[in-house]
Amino acid sequence: MKPIFLVGLSVLGGSTQTGTYAQARQIVVAAAISLKEAFGEIGRLYQNRTGGNLTFSFAASGELEKQIEAGAPVDVFASAGEKEMDQLQTKQLIDPSTRTDFARNTLVLVVSGRSEPNLHSFADLEQPVVKRIAIGNPKTVPAGQYAQQLLQTMQLWTKLESRLVLAENVRQVLDYVVREEVGAGIVYATDVQAAQGKATLVARAPDLGYGPILYPIAVVKDSASAHAAKEFVDLVRSPEGIRILEKYGFLAPGRE
Repeated sequence: MKPIFLVGLSVLGGSTQTGTYAQARQIVVAAAISLKEAFGEIGRLYQNRTGGNLTFSFAASGELEKQIEAGAPVDVFASAGEKEMDQLQTKQLIDPSTRTDFARNTLVLVVSGRSEPNLHSFADLEQPVVKRIAIGNPKTVPAGQYAQQLLQTMQLWTKLESRLVLAENVRQVLDYVVREEVGAGIVYATDVQAAQGKATLVARAPDLGYGPILYPIAVVKDSASAHAAKEFVDLVRSPEGIRILEKYGFLAPGRE
């Protein structure tokens, strides 16, 4: 199993608190990598408001789920899919009273921003000119699971399976597209915004056939800093947190 990788908002340290209380406010948030930019900003807001120390682990939701099951020191889990959170809840590894859906996303088809798009829809992926198509690995990446559902519903999965390149997370899919290592990729709408012009949106996936793509968040049951962890969850759900998520392209959970 891969070790848990902590991505530094150690820059969020600098708390002037001392002693046991300060230590109790140090939390680790394991979050789907598609949340990286939005949670980075929410994390800075959390630090400014509480003075607490916050560290993020960004990766595929399925990989983070496995790490939590193996006992990784995580206080909050935010997933890009309900399946991963459901599995942790079934194993009594999260506090169900803190679980809530806080955002929603959509699937899109993208090509490199440096290339002339020769695709106009998901159906165009059948064209022989599209030799390699990147998606997240459905075994561990929610975006890949949704992509598989969509392609199966559109009766494209069997036709395209031999051309699929499976990535470790949705941002790796985006990297393959940006570097033109594949002809197209299926990512979240929010990833296109994060690409800052390096990827071109070709088509939005039809609403039927996958999802909905809901993002649940919860406090991990054995958190040593449960109160501070709950503060972070509450901030994500607050009006300020919602505004930040919307800034990065996320939708409210119930919005159509």
